[in-house]
Amino acid sequence: MIELRKVHKEFRLSHSGSFKTALLWWKKKRIERFEVLKGIDLQVKKGECVALVGRNGAGKSTLLSLLSRIYKPTSGEITVRGKIAPLLELGAGFHPDLSGLENILFNGVILGLTRQQVQERIDKIVEFSELRNHIDAPVRSYSSGMLARLGFAIAVHVDAEILIVDEVLAVGDFAFEEKCYRRIEEFKLQGGTILFVSHEMDDIKRVADRCVWLKNGHVEMEGSVNEVIEAYQADGEANAAL
Repeated sequence: MIELRKVHKEFRLSHSGSFKTALLWWKKKRIERFEVLKGIDLQVKKGECVALVGRNGAGKSTLLSLLSRIYKPTSGEITVRGKIAPLLELGAGFHPDLSGLENILFNGVILGLTRQQVQERIDKIVEFSELRNHIDAPVRSYSSGMLARLGFAIAVHVDAEILIVDEVLAVGDFAFEEKCYRRIEEFKLQGGTILFVSHEMDDIKRVADRCVWLKNGHVEMEGSVNEVIEAYQADGEANAAL
């Protein structure tokens, strides 16, 4: 369902001294290239749930953003066979001045549903989110947990074959988080493919079939969940002792 071959991603950072200097063009801009992903090879099979682990800055979120077509790779090939429902940054894709209900309509269409399909599923989405008392309020008034509820509820009702989740469930309360993980398990049983990032090792052990450890833009290790987590945690403890 997902295949990455020799994928590199770099960003360009512009340095031009002070703001005044930049305005007057007295100092030539210096461009710094920052390579986040350095030749990633990765495959995810149909019906598989794969977790990405790694320290902040390892490239996890960048990889998910590439799969969600937010970024394009600098080089390499990415193949995705199936419809993706991305659940990345909190509030991403939401218009702050629109109500929760209006954002459901807006995001549902962006994720590939027709207006009629969104209308048919609104009640289920609102019910899953547990936000009926706030659904007519602008989302700028929502807490981070409420944004996570709304985003997840939309993502799991768009008939996607691939679900991409980036650490957003951690902001929800325990009861809703449990509800989301039950829905993820149902999605897996129905043949859905999942790629997700989490810093909660217990959550990874609960739902993931395989684990991939990213370190400094490379795949450091991949394999069984317990083996990869053990190696990742041992590396973190070793670094903390330095």
